[in-house]
Amino acid sequence: MVDLMARATRVLAQLEAWLPPAPPPINWEAHAYRWRKRGASHGWLDAIANVSLINPEDLQHIERQKDIIDRNTRHFVEGKPANNVLMTGARGTGKSSLVKAMLASYGGRGLRLIEVDKADLGDLADIVDLVASRPEKFIVFCDDLSFEEGESGYKALKSVLDGSAASSGNNVLIYATSNRRHLMPEYMSENLAARHQADGEVHPGETVEEKISLSERFGLWLSFYPFKQDDYLDIVAHWLETLGCSKQSIAEARTEALQWALERGSRSGRVAWHFSRDWAARHA
Repeated sequence: MVDLMARATRVLAQLEAWLPPAPPPINWEAHAYRWRKRGASHGWLDAIANVSLINPEDLQHIERQKDIIDRNTRHFVEGKPANNVLMTGARGTGKSSLVKAMLASYGGRGLRLIEVDKADLGDLADIVDLVASRPEKFIVFCDDLSFEEGESGYKALKSVLDGSAASSGNNVLIYATSNRRHLMPEYMSENLAARHQADGEVHPGETVEEKISLSERFGLWLSFYPFKQDDYLDIVAHWLETLGCSKQSIAEARTEALQWALERGSRSGRVAWHFSRDWAARHA
């Protein structure tokens, strides 16, 4: 009998070594989380200790987009109807920073952020269920979102946004950024499937309809565009001033700031920030 118990204990120990560890308890005091997974095990909300926040005032020359997303987020926090948001357009123009700015503005009023990788979008329904009974308001944030043909996360996101039997509840919104307006690659051959009626009406092909249907489930679309030269220089001046540079140093940085942008092929807020950090380190 003793031998049998000892062998059973060893078997259980071996099984425990193969089983995934239990997820850690959720720290509901945190303001931001990442959805984590170990292999095929169930995911959990991992609190982010050092949250990268940005003040809304630091986001320059996107006032229209900032006002719209701020109004939508404020309504959400106040318990009023609010929309899921899709932000598309040029890289480095402040799409992701706007989401972090909303957390900086409304984190003290109960807003929380959950970052979800595209590979884990199939778990969206589990995330919604996990936070359904919480009093906080949660933004599920999907950054640089795009899909290739046949990816499973596409349908999972589509179901949570609209059309599934299970509601996403009143305390969850999805904010996503993408360089693609319709989130999936589009091909010239798909336009050949369009039908032209005798009265001139055009009916897109089924493939095009499927791709458009996902982005249409976002209630708000915000488009971002490359900055003009003067706007880019304004952003550089703002960051240099924030980093402690004098007015004379800011004026002297103009030519090099333009060269920096030319080398990177982009006049964006991100390029302006990178240049400002380099200039300030050398001249402040």
